[in-house]
Amino acid sequence: MGQRGGTGGSGATAHERTLVRILPVLLLVVGVAYDALTPPEFTAAPLFTAAPLIAAPFYSLLGTVLTGVAASVAVTVLHYGSSVGGHVEAVTELLTVATVAALAIFINRVVRRGNDRLAIARSIAEATQRAVLPQPDPRIGGLDLAARYEAAQADAFIGGDLYAVQDTPHGVRLIVGDVRGKGMGAVAAVAVVIGAFREAAEQETTLEAVAQRLERALAREGTRRDGLDAFEGFTTAVLAEIRVGDGCVRLVNRGHPEPLLLRGDGRLCVLSPSEPALPLGMGELGAWPDRADESEFPPGAMLLFYTDGLSEARDANGAFYDPATRLGGRIFPGREGPHTLLATLTQEVRRHTGGAATDDMALLAVRRPATGDGKAAAESHVTGRD
Repeated sequence: MGQRGGTGGSGATAHERTLVRILPVLLLVVGVAYDALTPPEFTAAPLFTAAPLIAAPFYSLLGTVLTGVAASVAVTVLHYGSSVGGHVEAVTELLTVATVAALAIFINRVVRRGNDRLAIARSIAEATQRAVLPQPDPRIGGLDLAARYEAAQADAFIGGDLYAVQDTPHGVRLIVGDVRGKGMGAVAAVAVVIGAFREAAEQETTLEAVAQRLERALAREGTRRDGLDAFEGFTTAVLAEIRVGDGCVRLVNRGHPEPLLLRGDGRLCVLSPSEPALPLGMGELGAWPDRADESEFPPGAMLLFYTDGLSEARDANGAFYDPATRLGGRIFPGREGPHTLLATLTQEVRRHTGGAATDDMALLAVRRPATGDGKAAAESHVTGRD
């Protein structure tokens, strides 16, 4: 799946959870102090009943039981010490705290079972995502690569963004795309697109033919599922082909955000298609030939492919994050350049959105080795060494 991250609010959540975890103890301490320092007609029963309830979803079973016992003991001792333990009010207060403590134990068990089921579901989702989007090797066909999948929601794994890289007899071919929709339906569409891409990338002699194979695969699957809408509708995608030694990249863009070319000296170029095309899966609206655009891809340069989770990330004022503007003039050198670039983008988007991203984000960076390490890259391609 590549590297995955959640939203940028994990630090605030950790502080909030720490506060909530110590809150039951604080309530017991404050309750004891309040009851001891005020006249008998004043009661801290609300504080003692709140303590086990707050502990229930955050503490273990033992912690919840101990909190309930501590609250009940505190009520008993306080009333006994004030010589009012036998009064009706005191007995009622003790029964109330004990009842709420028992209820808290029940809530704790329900929450724990739910958490266990959620953990199982998350592990299945993660395994599914990893199977569909395996982490590409850091070097393929003499090129340095890095991929990253960022979920909009913390602890979420399943989404409709996709990427795949394959070393073929026709060069290194890759795809980055975004399926319309969410959840398991989107993952099913992603599996179809990636499966068709891997087969077509090996068999088809041109990148245009690969795109047409994907179009037919989506149409076939849509028919099998009683219509395209039942199969998530369409997929925006950009396909690329990079051949060893020719210094160029060929692109077919089907309605996807334009890739960026970051040169080794900091200059940036947006690789816009010469002719706009509709996304994959919309062939019923018309037929037109795919035409690949060829662009320079010199040594030391890096290609950035991304989904609209990056370019449509908004700040509090509704302003989009513009990767072309943000990356212009910046350099990410060396074989670790792709990893550094993606880590930088992830951090900047989190700051830009304040941790409130609303869409998943797939990133893929590909670097052609500079002249100084070109020999090592060529040897890696021939021998298969990383």
